[in-house]
Amino acid sequence: MAKTSSSGIPGRYANALYELAREGHAAEAVERDLKSLERALQTSADLVRLIRSPVFSRDDQWRAMEAILARMSVSDLTRRFIGVVAANRRLFVLPAIIAAYFAALAKARGEATASVQSATELSRAQAEALKASLKAALGDKINLIEKLEPALLGGLVVRVGSLMVDSSLRTRLNSLELAMREAS
Repeated sequence: MAKTSSSGIPGRYANALYELAREGHAAEAVERDLKSLERALQTSADLVRLIRSPVFSRDDQWRAMEAILARMSVSDLTRRFIGVVAANRRLFVLPAIIAAYFAALAKARGEATASVQSATELSRAQAEALKASLKAALGDKINLIEKLEPALLGGLVVRVGSLMVDSSLRTRLNSLELAMREAS
């Protein structure tokens, strides 16, 4: 039984979904469903507004979510789970539940997820080299989640669990600026 390291509401919901999916041999199907839902949340401000706004009634939120899920052709387990989340007025934590589910699945597979922020898109060779370095340090199979952050100017910010390595040019310049202020 794999437990997520997440706590609170998202962790409890994610653990429950993971256990149901594992018992029903549907963990990968639920993963695909949640990836699709995550993409929809990242691209639709209206969907984010729907799940976050207390203005919508529980029934309105569920009807809208049910229509979206039907269009996405999600599994019955995913549809029923989202129904429970909606009935309990917890749709606002859906992105965190999804992240916690992915963490539980990765842990069960012996994988670690690294969040990488960079000023420019990493080449395939750079991404593979970073994965190899992280694997050597952590011993797990590494999944990279890349995010472009032009404000970094250069370098990387890598997060794996609670570990963070910030080698960004922005941080280095901020450190230099602070040192210069203290010297004057």
